Amino acid sequence: MTFPRLELKWAFIYTIFLLVWMCVERFLGWHDEKINEHHLYTLFFYLPAIAIYFIALIDKRNNFYGGIITYKQAFISGLILTVFIAILAIPAQIIISEVISPYYFKNVIEYAVSSGIASPEEAKELFNLKRYLIQSVVSSLTFGFVITAIVSAFIKRK
Repeated sequence: MTFPRLELKWAFIYTIFLLVWMCVERFLGWHDEKINEHHLYTLFFYLPAIAIYFIALIDKRNNFYGGIITYKQAFISGLILTVFIAILAIPAQIIISEVISPYYFKNVIEYAVSSGIASPEEAKELFNLKRYLIQSVVSSLTFGFVITAIVSAFIKRK
């Protein structure tokens, strides 16, 4: 088996897009003055994320398999991509939390407490780097598995 270079390339592209998206969120105020809207607008990230999966698997189909790919081949490629994305989610989350938006946890904790969503203790337990590191890996794996299963059905060619 050859090293999955295309999957690694697309995992880096996905991660760079994630970092750019987080910069946009921060500069639009969704990490501070408009933090009450963050949970809604951050969902829009998934639309281009799905597109990246589509493009990555089409790239694999066309440039590795010569234009013909089975569901199983696409699914395995998508799972490899997903694992790479989950691994890169760890340094990405650290960059997001410490460089791009270092006050996010403080702001979201204050918002959660002031709006009655959580007590100060609950908010600190929910919104911290350790929790977000775990959440970013788990959500990357879950999202990637589901999207891979769906996208693979659309891009297969016999």
